[in-house]
Amino acid sequence: MTKDINKRLEELNIDIDKASAPAGSYIPYVVSNSLVFISGQLPFINGELTVRGKIGDNVSVEEGIQMAEACAMALLSQLKEACNGDLNKVKRVVKLGGFVASTPDFTDQPKIINGASDLFVKIFGEQGKHARFAVGAPALPRNVPVEIEGIFEIEN
Repeated sequence: MTKDINKRLEELNIDIDKASAPAGSYIPYVVSNSLVFISGQLPFINGELTVRGKIGDNVSVEEGIQMAEACAMALLSQLKEACNGDLNKVKRVVKLGGFVASTPDFTDQPKIINGASDLFVKIFGEQGKHARFAVGAPALPRNVPVEIEGIFEIEN
């Protein structure tokens, strides 16, 4: 695997959108020493929330995995902004926190969040492996099925 993340993104045919503005009274990320803490990201695709609802109700597992990938892409756009446009500054993905809007009987939240985890490993290799949580929630903002936050280590 190539060390140049820009080349790796090109190999994977991944384009990173411009980072979105926060939707409330918070900032999208905080850089503290060598860590970047990124606020929860929703699964926007081309600027739109294309899937809404709960996994186990009107949203399939496959759609949930795709929404987790979309959240990972949003995290990447914020991370790129935090790195002044240079994702080669990323030393490792430290931790992801995944929230899955799901019915009370749905218990496969980790499978959904794997959509994001797998994407980070594809892009960053060993440095993409991370600690994580994946929990169910009765509802998420704007009725989305997935929201993911992240912590990343970068070069100072």
